[in-house]
Amino acid sequence: MTTSATLTRKQFFLMAGAFAALALLIMIWRWGGTVEDSLAYFNTARYLRGEIPASELRAPFPYRLLAPALAAAIPGDTRQSFALFNWLCVSATAIMMALTMLRVQAGRNAAVIAGLLMILSVPTFWYAPYLLTDPASICARAAFVLAVLSGQPWLAAVAGMLGSAVREENILLLVWLLVMRRIAILPGLAALAAAGGWMVAVRWWLIPSLPSYVWAPSVYTVVTALRDVRSLASLATAVGVVVPLALLGMRGAAAASATALRPLKTLLLLMLLPPLYAALCVRVDGRAIWGLYPMLIPFAALWLTNRGKSAP
Repeated sequence: MTTSATLTRKQFFLMAGAFAALALLIMIWRWGGTVEDSLAYFNTARYLRGEIPASELRAPFPYRLLAPALAAAIPGDTRQSFALFNWLCVSATAIMMALTMLRVQAGRNAAVIAGLLMILSVPTFWYAPYLLTDPASICARAAFVLAVLSGQPWLAAVAGMLGSAVREENILLLVWLLVMRRIAILPGLAALAAAGGWMVAVRWWLIPSLPSYVWAPSVYTVVTALRDVRSLASLATAVGVVVPLALLGMRGAAAASATALRPLKTLLLLMLLPPLYAALCVRVDGRAIWGLYPMLIPFAALWLTNRGKSAP
């Protein structure tokens, strides 16, 4: 896929470099941190390098294998490699958000705004530097959005399969492709089967014999979450700027760019289901909102751009 007539090759590389430098500047202060489940992902990468035994792994985190595997494949210290991989994912996500706005003919300003909204956010500072799988998952979702809005269902299917290998809930991307008839039935079912087959292979062959785990809805979990000030603050800061602006963008005029973004509304509703279910079963934080940014930011960027044009 080419960039757009509104952005020369030189401008594209300058923008990409600026996004990468800005992401590094924001992430460097918490580079390579490990707390709670990020330690489990870090240990998965260490296990793949042969640094620790399988007995130190904790389900379900090792089942989300692709991101730790790619991080482990980068030469150097495991912690530094994982943090570097997450930085690459955040930078790539910002670039794809910008390309998405160019694809819907929203213009150069909207492209820059979309990339900045992805990077200049609390989750990028607070969560992206940790050794988590969320940056890779969000990167796959951004690639999926770009492919869908570019009219490339095969690339969207590939992004969906890769995203499913990063985090299991991304298999809903492939479900959306089928339900919305963005891909033919047989290829869509094949993509779903491949994603499901990978998950089965990881669970029963590549990472076997881990203690079982259950995510069961619980009223106690919900009540506890509502009393968790830190978790609520995390959610509030992730909602922050992006969600209100995106809601304004969804209510905007029916311009050509806004019309092109309409498929993201149904995709957003579908991808809301996993974090809602997780809220009933386990503690959730701002990462639940962060994962929706690839579907929200295009609307936010479009609203900011149109508002700037209409300003006196």
